[in-house]
Amino acid sequence: MSQPVDKSQAGLTARQYHIGIAPGEVSSVALLPGDPFRVPLVAEFLTDVREVAHNREHRTMTGWYKGRHITATSTGMGCPSTAIAVEELARVGVTSFIRVGSSAGLQPGIEPGDLLVSEGSFRNDGTTDAYLPKGFPAVPDLSLTLALQRHSERLAAASGTRWHSGISVSDDAFYAETPEWIGQLNRMGILNVEMEASALYIVARMRGLRAGMVCACSSNLVDGASLYDEKNTALKDGWMRSIEAALETAVELEL
Repeated sequence: MSQPVDKSQAGLTARQYHIGIAPGEVSSVALLPGDPFRVPLVAEFLTDVREVAHNREHRTMTGWYKGRHITATSTGMGCPSTAIAVEELARVGVTSFIRVGSSAGLQPGIEPGDLLVSEGSFRNDGTTDAYLPKGFPAVPDLSLTLALQRHSERLAAASGTRWHSGISVSDDAFYAETPEWIGQLNRMGILNVEMEASALYIVARMRGLRAGMVCACSSNLVDGASLYDEKNTALKDGWMRSIEAALETAVELEL
């Protein structure tokens, strides 16, 4: 009688099924935007850039920044695809992960383009429930987060913008976020909402990896600023600062 497949053991040394990468093709640190079309934004900071793979929503490029070998891989939207990307990147040699994405502010005064450093994630997703009970916290690596805070503060000051740090929330359903839910998150003191961090943190903790997140503010849901209001030029500038903060963290910590 055949045995059920053990996914924790299948394909460990192979080219990974979803991200299309084999061991030895990437570095030990990966920046994780959600959108595959933002991977080239990371590459703008790098030298000797090479595209390694682009399969489904997962696009990967590598290069060098101040003597460090850097990988950038897009996760796609949401916790399921993020968990897959992190699991498969870990199989091919990545040990540190920094999410660089977009996130909506949930407290007054957070403006588009501001940097948002996550100190932990409220797990309002379904993916992480498959890994651990709901009571287990989704928290980033401490030293990595402190470095992200230092570099975000410096870059925000240099650009005349601001940075913020606090607890984020990872939601599964973008269009199910009602005014009532947004108000509840605000009253809880949640800083910002996005869709990937809780999976990143939980998988990293379970696999003995390091993870953190610095996002650019895309809108402010309590100030009535929707993504649909106008073309958001401040957001791209914020993305670039978040990428630079992540890269500087990778150099400082020798990730």
